[in-house]
Amino acid sequence: MSNDANDSPLVAERREKLAAIRARGVAFPNDWKPTHNAFDLHRVHGAKGAEELEAHPAHARVAGRMMLKRVMGKACFATLQDGSGRIQLYITADAIGAGALAEFKHWDLGDIVGAEGALFKTRTGELTIKAATIRLLTKSLRPLPDKFHGVADQELKYRERHIDLITDDSARARFVARSKTVASIRNFMLEHGFLEVETPMLHPIPGGANAKPFSTHHNALDQQMFLRIAPELYLKRLVVGGFERVFEINRSFRNEGLSVRHNPEYTMLEFYAAYWNHVDVMAYTESLIRHAARVAAGSATLTYQGRAVDLDPPFARLPIRDAILLHVPRLGEGIDDADVLARALKALGKEAPQHWGVTQLQFALFEECVEDKLWAPTFIVDHPVEVSPLARASDTDPRKTERFELYVTGREIANGFSELNDAEDQAARFAAQAASRSAGDEDAMHYDADFIRALEVGMPPTGGCGVGIDRLVMLLTDAASIRDVILFPALRAQRVSGA
Repeated sequence: MSNDANDSPLVAERREKLAAIRARGVAFPNDWKPTHNAFDLHRVHGAKGAEELEAHPAHARVAGRMMLKRVMGKACFATLQDGSGRIQLYITADAIGAGALAEFKHWDLGDIVGAEGALFKTRTGELTIKAATIRLLTKSLRPLPDKFHGVADQELKYRERHIDLITDDSARARFVARSKTVASIRNFMLEHGFLEVETPMLHPIPGGANAKPFSTHHNALDQQMFLRIAPELYLKRLVVGGFERVFEINRSFRNEGLSVRHNPEYTMLEFYAAYWNHVDVMAYTESLIRHAARVAAGSATLTYQGRAVDLDPPFARLPIRDAILLHVPRLGEGIDDADVLARALKALGKEAPQHWGVTQLQFALFEECVEDKLWAPTFIVDHPVEVSPLARASDTDPRKTERFELYVTGREIANGFSELNDAEDQAARFAAQAASRSAGDEDAMHYDADFIRALEVGMPPTGGCGVGIDRLVMLLTDAASIRDVILFPALRAQRVSGA
């Protein structure tokens, strides 16, 4: 029985067909075991000629979704799509019987079918299975989109990803590339002596980044909990505990806006290495990104949205101040003048707080004017202490930290630094963040006394980095939106008709 009052006539017709199938016996059999897939059949037999296949018959047993169907009297052609590709079937009354052929003619596009038979080549040279047996395994009740156009509605592609994957080869390829990216990163980390770990998703105190968390309530503990915004503080506890190289690939959550580069639930790689500093971490991150590109995309020389991106040469390293002068040269000597910087921000519609110093104003101007211009891979360095509460301060300029952000195609891909391992300095930074929260900054960090106690045990000099997997996959697959590389992105709840 339908659960949808708005079922189309086509759906109603398919439900009637299913009812008739149920009346004849088992409607959804689960005893069909395919032994071949489309990709391997084409790989092994695709280059063989018709005569060779006839002289040395090859047998195949497959299953997949019927994507094309041509009925021609006593013979039919159909195309099955499995997880590896497509293969054509040739179905005749002589081979499967007139009754079975008559049943097949009532099957619909989208039905999942099993077929078994010998391979041959058609007159046009297409590798085809001449079916000796054919079975309906799953009746599809909802028609697929037009076979020539796939899913045209972009929101529908995100909302009904299963349809997108069925009808769009490029969507499937994108998510295969995502899987390869994650696997390549994991293997790279393991090969370099890192230990993979898992840390909590539910935190009693949100920390590890400046962001607004999702909050929930733990009934058994009767306390407020937060979905993690970063695993950083737990991973650094592990370094304190003696695991000198650790990494985690997992989800983090930020209760913030949606855009082509932001999703509230996203995947991060975070790694930490004892006795590394930010320079070591930059070099390693560069090698990691380049390695992932070669494995997942086949090359470190890419094209993104019609423009070349070359990950092969050494990545540029640019202080924030120099980056501003490069892209906003009109500032000139005003680059170090707080009043000039504040006026420049105001002209862009951003009012700077009066207590901001030169480095904070520079950072704000960088975000407004420079980020989206950093197309080639570029490490931006010399971040202000005020916006880097977990990073070690520079020995040469205490206003700045040993921190970097990696930008490619105008997007931040990674963020790393020499970790702050001075417990007293970290306590003072947390206190400053807590004061900012009290003054109304919802993104400022909480004071985490447990983490301070861990640092007081002693953490060795350590470097760490977080890499945004989703944005990296966007780059490697030429995807314009983060929603294109997340299987089920966050969407506004769909209003149910009649509700």
